[in-house]
Amino acid sequence: MRLSGVTIPKEKKVGVSLTYVYGIGATSAKKVLQSAGVDPETSVKDLTQEQEDAIRSIVEKSLITEGNLRRIVSSNIKRLKDIKSYRGSRHAKRLPVRGQRTKTNSRTVRGNVRNLATSGNKPVAQKT
Repeated sequence: MRLSGVTIPKEKKVGVSLTYVYGIGATSAKKVLQSAGVDPETSVKDLTQEQEDAIRSIVEKSLITEGNLRRIVSSNIKRLKDIKSYRGSRHAKRLPVRGQRTKTNSRTVRGNVRNLATSGNKPVAQKT
């Protein structure tokens, strides 16, 4: 089954497989399935064509997903950079935006750089 340009895995349950679409998390997948009248425990391969069409129409009408959502998010970040806000400058420097500490954590954002010497006594070379 394809939904918003994403191929959803057939062997998983519908509630889990909907989260493969960018913009649909567990909560919104549950709401979509509830309004479509589909059991979340049903496997994707067991869905009827009517159920697939109902899910697809609900997602397309009520949710912003994939390309549109990515475009909106990137334009919001670009706006923050253009007005030179603090958050925009953090985005531009590729640093954590939401107030996290950077002395120790944020390795994934800054790159896994650990260039400090290890603590403790170094073993002294033995004379022979």
